[in-house]
Amino acid sequence: MYKIDHYIGGKNVAATGGRSAPIYDPSTGQVQGEVGLASTDDVDTAVETAAKAFESWSDTGLMKRVSIMFKFRELLEQNRDELCEHIVKEHGKVWDDAMGELTRGFEIVENACGIPEMLKGEFSEQVGSGIDVYNTRQALGVVCSITPFNFPAMVPLWTIPLAIACGNTFILKPSERDPSCANVMARLFSEAGLPDGVFNVVHGDKVAVDHILKHNGIEAVSFVGSTPVAEYIYHTGTANNKRVQALGGAKNHAIIMPDADIDQAVDAMIGAAFGSAGERCMALSVAVAVGDNVADEMITKIKDQAENIKVGCGMSAGNEMGPLITKEHCARVKGLISEGEKDGAKVVLDGRTFEGPDGKEDGYFCGPTILDNVTKDMSVYKEEIFGPVLVVVRVNSYGDAVKLVQDHEYGNGTCIFTREGDIARNFTRKIKVGMVGVNVPLPVPLAFHSFGGWKRSIFGDHHMYGPEGVRFWTKIKTVTSRWPTSIMSGANLSFPSSD
Repeated sequence: MYKIDHYIGGKNVAATGGRSAPIYDPSTGQVQGEVGLASTDDVDTAVETAAKAFESWSDTGLMKRVSIMFKFRELLEQNRDELCEHIVKEHGKVWDDAMGELTRGFEIVENACGIPEMLKGEFSEQVGSGIDVYNTRQALGVVCSITPFNFPAMVPLWTIPLAIACGNTFILKPSERDPSCANVMARLFSEAGLPDGVFNVVHGDKVAVDHILKHNGIEAVSFVGSTPVAEYIYHTGTANNKRVQALGGAKNHAIIMPDADIDQAVDAMIGAAFGSAGERCMALSVAVAVGDNVADEMITKIKDQAENIKVGCGMSAGNEMGPLITKEHCARVKGLISEGEKDGAKVVLDGRTFEGPDGKEDGYFCGPTILDNVTKDMSVYKEEIFGPVLVVVRVNSYGDAVKLVQDHEYGNGTCIFTREGDIARNFTRKIKVGMVGVNVPLPVPLAFHSFGGWKRSIFGDHHMYGPEGVRFWTKIKTVTSRWPTSIMSGANLSFPSSD
């Protein structure tokens, strides 16, 4: 048994208020640790500490900030195995998947090392007689990120490096279900030379979240989670005059055209639908087959591969898919499968019957599941399942497939498998979704672009990381200047012009 405390002002700080939560091993169902849950006083302490640190950190030179970020990236690599082990043991994903999560997170740190280039302003000389105009981007102050359980390292790294490199001080509220990675990153930041108080970790539940959203010392909040919570975060935060980006749920469609390379599409969907046990906001959970011939061939090939996926504990070599995060979530996923079957979907592959590997019978396992003949009125189509469940919808035409995607309330990610350039171009231009792939199953943008969906998959004006991240974590200031010269004479009371 181990205990996780807050990390405030460069040291571990025990939670006040006497509340805590168990940390489970999803592969066994056993309690392995405990995390202290923040009181409002704990949040206040973190904000006060970060606010004090902001005074000097925001004045720290860009190259000093960059040198710390370079060192942090080096330490992340050196401690990759430690981070990976925490992800596997607390979240449940397999080792290779956890390593992939870390790689994508590290890319954002590398991008943040180029912050001097991204913070460059614009300059206009002689806009009027002796007048120049330029703009700069400056830090907001104390900012916060509330991150989900499914990526305990990657999603925090989507926000922390850019925000800190821009000159902000930071409070991270990670998921209480898998909290250890946050404290490891805090330790590594300190080892990299980040001043105490610039990065702080507060563990907690709704008590902490609500106080963060209402605290007048916090300028901006970033969130990733389910749509109902994202909407609550956005409206509560903005009502308290905060800048908020809140990324919500998804129901990502893959359209498989008759001319597609079916083998390529099948290989792509196996990983995209069942990787990380489907607990990804970019999981491909809906396969839209254009024509019955496409559907029949695709389902046969997906089933052949999916039923051979090795499911088990992430720490055991050779396993390809781990358990779900909690007992309750596992029951919900299996319940939705049963609802789909009751509503008329055909269960081609049934993950409900999967029995845990030897010695792991109490783990939260659900095997890969395929549901055919799904219709848009079924709960398994409308809801984000967040489990290893692929639903197949059969349509007659490309137009019917596009209408499905356009009509769904979520607009996070989508993709199309085709050899037709005109179809692909029409799809990428017209589809009402934030991230689009062409023969690419998981169109997650690299660090120098930005991540975010449309419709009810996001609340707020800015996407995450990349250029949008810099805009979110900074505010623009425009300076108009004129220096006294001997050629100036007399006052002018008219409205300023460019003359």
